[in-house]
Amino acid sequence: MFIDRCRTEGFTLIELLVSVAFTTVLVGMALPIGVDAIDDLHTASAARFLAARIAANRMDAISRSRAIGVRFQPSTPDYQFAAFADGNGNGVRTAEITAGIDAPVGKSRQLSDDFPRVRFGLAIGSPDVDGVRNTSTDGVRIGTPRILTVSPDGTATSGTLYVQGRRAQYAVRVLGATGRTRVLKYDAGARAWISR
Repeated sequence: MFIDRCRTEGFTLIELLVSVAFTTVLVGMALPIGVDAIDDLHTASAARFLAARIAANRMDAISRSRAIGVRFQPSTPDYQFAAFADGNGNGVRTAEITAGIDAPVGKSRQLSDDFPRVRFGLAIGSPDVDGVRNTSTDGVRIGTPRILTVSPDGTATSGTLYVQGRRAQYAVRVLGATGRTRVLKYDAGARAWISR
């Protein structure tokens, strides 16, 4: 009986190189999919966070029987936003925030504080929620003073907050008559906004 004593258990160099190359190709294909999924998750979470904050402010306005306004102020690198309570019964106003009449409710924050690489914005060329071709990257579309006010009767300033990740695009639509919000996602393939 002939025994091959030269052969030992293990892999040849060729086998090892082929398995490393195969693994590298699989990781290379999976990595972009994973990065896009994480980006979508972060962006969706930011949109839901904003919708939840608006709903909480609506409930606060109803329970306090006075208006609560969320002011969006341009800052670096993105908008800062904070809630203010109406101090004299005439609504939340920029001049009265500055004068201290409309007092802050909580602290000022930016989306990137809780959601890195997520900001307010809408890609140029993408249609907005109403289907109009977008010509501005501004993601805060709630009127000139950029104060989203919810009233004691549950109504609110109507408008849309666009939230943008690296590739994902979401919108928080505020329905003025009811003060309710809807979270929408832009499907680039279908070129349409879908409810989330």
